[in-house]
Amino acid sequence: MKKLNVGLIGVGLMGHGIATNILKHGHALTVLEHAGNQPLDSLRAAGVRTAQRANELAAQVDVLMLCVTGSPQVEAVLLGEQDGALLGLRAGTVVIDLSTAIPASTERLAARVAQAGGRFMDSAMTRTPKEAAEGRLNLLVGADQALFDQVRPLLACFAENITLCGPVGSGHRMKLLHNYVSLGTVALVAEAAAHAERAQVAPEVLVDVLAKGGGGGVALERLKPYLLARDATGLRFAMSNALKDLGYYTQMAQDSGAARAIAEGVQLTYERAVAQGTPDTLVPELVSLLAKAGDGAA
Repeated sequence: MKKLNVGLIGVGLMGHGIATNILKHGHALTVLEHAGNQPLDSLRAAGVRTAQRANELAAQVDVLMLCVTGSPQVEAVLLGEQDGALLGLRAGTVVIDLSTAIPASTERLAARVAQAGGRFMDSAMTRTPKEAAEGRLNLLVGADQALFDQVRPLLACFAENITLCGPVGSGHRMKLLHNYVSLGTVALVAEAAAHAERAQVAPEVLVDVLAKGGGGGVALERLKPYLLARDATGLRFAMSNALKDLGYYTQMAQDSGAARAIAEGVQLTYERAVAQGTPDTLVPELVSLLAKAGDGAA
C-alpha cells in the first residue's frame, strides 16, 4: 500500500486508536493540537507530528480525517473563517468524515470540498474505543466507487468491516439508522430492567430469560454487566452523545418525511436521563435513572 501523509482532527477515545493503527501501518501522521485530545505522548513517541491550526494541517496532507463530535464541529473545522481546513486544502486532497453527522450537512460540505478542489467521503464508525484500539472498527461509507477503492486500504488499517453504503451522505444515513436501532433497543431493555427492579425481579433471572428468548442480542449483552454488577463499562458511550445521535436521527427522519413516533419517544427518554444525570453519564446507567423515576414520567 502506498504510504500517505495523513492528517487527523479529533484524537479522542476513538481517534486515538485510529491514530495508533495508522502509524502501525507506516503512514506519516499529523494531528491537530486540541484541548479535547487524549494524551498524545504515545503517539509522539511513535512519530506523530502536530499542527496548531486546521488550515496548516490541511496544507500538509494527502488525506484529512475528521473524528469529531458531530455536524457543528465538522462544519467549524472545515469552514472556519480564520483557520478552516478548506483554506489550506490542496487540490486532490481526500477529506474523510468519520464523525456522526446530519446527512443534509454532509452533502453541503461535500460540495464545498469539491469547490475547493478536494474529494469528500463520509465514513461513519460503529463499535467502541476498544475496537478502535484493536483496529477492528466497522465503517459505513458514502462515496463514489472509484474513491472508495482508492481509500479502502487506508481505512483497512483501523477497520475490520468496511461497507460502501452508496453515494456521499449514505454512510451517515446508515450510521444514524444503526444507532437508532441500537440505542432504541438499549432504551427498551433498560426500561424493562428498571421495571423489573421495582417489581423485585432478580436481575440474573431477567437476563437469563431475555437471553434465551426474544430479548437476547447485542443490547442485552452490553447492558448485562450493569444489570448484574453495576459495571457501566460494557457500553462506554455517554448519554449526551446518545441524545445527540437520536436528535440527528429524528431530524433526518423529519427531512425525509419518515415515520418517527417511536424515535421521538426514545429521544425523550434520553433527554430526561441527561437532565437527571450528567452529560457524561454512561448509557447503561439509564437503567438506574429509569428505576428512580418510577412515576411513568421517563
